[in-house]
Amino acid sequence: MKNILNRLINHEQLTKDEAKQVLVAISEGQFNQSQIASFLTVFMMRSVTLEELEGFRDALLDLCISVPLDEYNTIDLCGTGGDSKNTFNISTLSSFITAGAGVLVTKHGNYGVSSISGSSNVMEQLGIKFSNNTDFLKRSLDEAGICILHAPLFHPAMKQVAPIRRDLAVKTFFNMLGPMVNPAFPKNQLVGVFNLELARLYGYIYQKSSKKYAVLHAMDGYDEISLTGPVKVISNTSEKMMQPKDFGFQTLKETDLYGGDSVVSSAEIFKNIISGNGTEAQNNVVCANAGMAISVVKQCSIDSGIEQAKEALHSKKALQVLKKLQKISAAS
Repeated sequence: MKNILNRLINHEQLTKDEAKQVLVAISEGQFNQSQIASFLTVFMMRSVTLEELEGFRDALLDLCISVPLDEYNTIDLCGTGGDSKNTFNISTLSSFITAGAGVLVTKHGNYGVSSISGSSNVMEQLGIKFSNNTDFLKRSLDEAGICILHAPLFHPAMKQVAPIRRDLAVKTFFNMLGPMVNPAFPKNQLVGVFNLELARLYGYIYQKSSKKYAVLHAMDGYDEISLTGPVKVISNTSEKMMQPKDFGFQTLKETDLYGGDSVVSSAEIFKNIISGNGTEAQNNVVCANAGMAISVVKQCSIDSGIEQAKEALHSKKALQVLKKLQKISAAS
C-alpha cells in the first residue's frame, strides 16, 4: 500500500487491473485501517478515473455473493448518495411505484453513510427483512414485484471498509460504486449521481454493456430528478438536458424535498407518500423518477412512464407492493 499511496500522492493514476487488485487486497485484510482511510482520502481530493472506477467495480462484482435472477427482467433504481441534500428517500419510493406499475425491481441499497437515512434504514424501519437467500428474493419478486438487496449481505468483502466509511461520514468512491455492483446484475438501470463528471463516467461504462439505462444528474447537485431545476439525462440513445416542465411538472423548491431529521421521521414521510397522503411536490418528484424507470424498461415515452407511475401511486398499487413485501418478511 505504501507504494500505491506514494504514487497517488504524486498524482499518478492506477490502471484498471491495479485498482482491482488493491480493492481485492483491502477485502482480504492486507492493509490496516489507517492505510485504507488514506487510500479513500486520496479519491476525495481528486477525481477517480474511468479505468480506476472500472477496476473497483470489477473487484466488487467478482467478490460479491451473486443472486441468480437471470430469468427476470428487472431494473434497479439507485442513487450514489453523497449529494448532501437530505431529501426523503426518493429512489426507494420510486422503486415501489415502479413495481406497482408492473415493472420488476431489484433494489440495491445500504444504510446511510453520508446521509441521515439511507434506503436500508427506511426499509428496516418499515419491517422489511434483509436476506441473501435466493428463494426468499424470488418469492419477493414473484409476489410483490420487488426484492430488496441490502448491500452488506452481498458484499462481505467490504466489511474491512464499512467502519472506516462510518467514521469518515463523507462520500467516498464507494458511493460511486453502489449502483454498479448490484449482485442481481439487473438488465436495466436508473442511476442518479452527485456530479456531472461522474454522470459522464457512468455513461461511458454503460455504453460498453448490454444494459438499458438512464444516468441522471440534477444540475443543482441532486443525484436524481429533483424537479428543482434542469437535469442531465444520459441514456442508450441520447444525452439531453430536461427541465421540470418537460416532465409535465412545476419547478419545486429545495424545502419541498426535505427528508426529516431521523430514520423514524424519514420512514413516516415514506409511509405518508406511498399511502397517498404526500404533498403534490412529493408525489410529482417520485412519479418523475419512477416514470423514467418505467420508460427505460418498457422503452416507452417518459410521458407514458409518468402516467403509469401516477396510476400506480394514486390507485394504491405501490402501497400494496409494500404491504406484500412486509407480509413476506413477517412470514420468513
